[in-house]
Amino acid sequence: MAHGCIIVMDLDRFEELSKAKGWSEYTPNIITGTLTLLVEDFIRKHFAVVIYGLDEIRGTEEVILEIPNYKMEDLNVILEDLENIRRKIEELGGSISIAITFGPISGQPAKNRREAYSNPLRRRALRLLRKAKRSGGNRIVIG
Repeated sequence: MAHGCIIVMDLDRFEELSKAKGWSEYTPNIITGTLTLLVEDFIRKHFAVVIYGLDEIRGTEEVILEIPNYKMEDLNVILEDLENIRRKIEELGGSISIAITFGPISGQPAKNRREAYSNPLRRRALRLLRKAKRSGGNRIVIG
């Protein structure tokens, strides 16, 4: 197993926003469509692997990425791009929380959400993400 970086992104209170705006959950809207494009750009730039969640058909609400052979010392390189993603979603009227962890990664895409979070490091990232959401969301946390 290689070492690297795990990034988990999830839109905050998105179900409430979708209902308020009258958006369908089955087609991309301005926020989920934009997030899909931003994540695709991030993947190309940083050679990330999509583990779960990138959805071009319905739009992306949650995504798990892994970047192989990435060290915490290189964090500033991706932090700026993640902050740009957070800021653009905020400009569109949404909110997104992002969690970053470092350690052993598999680099293997998951078949479903349950499998995606079966890795202990991904579960740690999910706990960080939930903690950020409980404290108001719209932030990037590192652990």
